[in-house]
Amino acid sequence: MNDIQALHDIEAIKQLKARYCRFLDAKDWTAWRDIFTDDFVSDTTGAGGQLITGADDFIALVKKFLGKPKQVTVHQVHAPEIELTSVTTAKGIWALEDFVRFALGLNLRGYGHYEETYEKVDGQWRIKYSKLTRLREDLVTPFFSFYVSNLLRKVRK
Repeated sequence: MNDIQALHDIEAIKQLKARYCRFLDAKDWTAWRDIFTDDFVSDTTGAGGQLITGADDFIALVKKFLGKPKQVTVHQVHAPEIELTSVTTAKGIWALEDFVRFALGLNLRGYGHYEETYEKVDGQWRIKYSKLTRLREDLVTPFFSFYVSNLLRKVRK
């Protein structure tokens, strides 16, 4: 593989992961399904989740937990480390920050990493395996922040 093709493939994988975040947050389940191989494996056991084999089963589970129309999620990935392992395979690690609204006034902000493998199928890169690990999870409620800021205001007076 020449350097130009390698750079093209690395950029394609970056674009793939960007679509992963955008389609998930937009709840575009059809488009999101298309970025995975059929035999996709999701391992979230290190973050309190499950090991799931099969893209369709994975999509169904995520849709069950995050698919409510007004349930806001925000996924951002940063600092990709991508290595091409052959002309049709690659692996990567992404820093992750996500935000999930579980209910009005109850939100999760998480930090961690995705460790993934990719496969080029019919000329398109797809995610074959993804392992999510969490470094930190913060439950955030605006009601608590409002309470604390009011309390501090009173103390300072």
